[in-house]
Amino acid sequence: MSTDTIKVYDAEQMVVGRLGSKVAKAAILGDNIVIINAEKAIITGDPRTLIAAWKEKFNIRTSYKPWRGPFHHRRPDKMVRRMIRGMLPWPTPRGKAAYKRIKVYIGTPEQYADSEKIVLEKSRYRSMTQKHIKVLELSKELGWTHPEVA
Repeated sequence: MSTDTIKVYDAEQMVVGRLGSKVAKAAILGDNIVIINAEKAIITGDPRTLIAAWKEKFNIRTSYKPWRGPFHHRRPDKMVRRMIRGMLPWPTPRGKAAYKRIKVYIGTPEQYADSEKIVLEKSRYRSMTQKHIKVLELSKELGWTHPEVA
């Protein structure tokens, strides 16, 4: 396995599930993965239904000691990374090692601004008339605020 390879994926207008499956496979094969513009990724489906489902998920907690979890993320980068975790064989050491090789960022960090970005054309969302929601909009609906992201 080659662990020195860094692949930079641009998540702008990409369906999270399609991007995540490609990223998960590359991480399992040993590549270091960087995903930029995670807040601009797209989740397909009716926005009202998606928001309601995520809000319902946020109500799940242990009743006797709620500080023990489960904990659900509101930040776009952490949400996308967690979605990708669902596509990895998480309980195995191989899956956990692959998860550690995945980095997700809001916007484009300076060290990756000039690097060559991988754009998966088949994962890009073409029909902007169909029902969808951006990860940033979903995060804002769930109560996340960030001063730098407009």
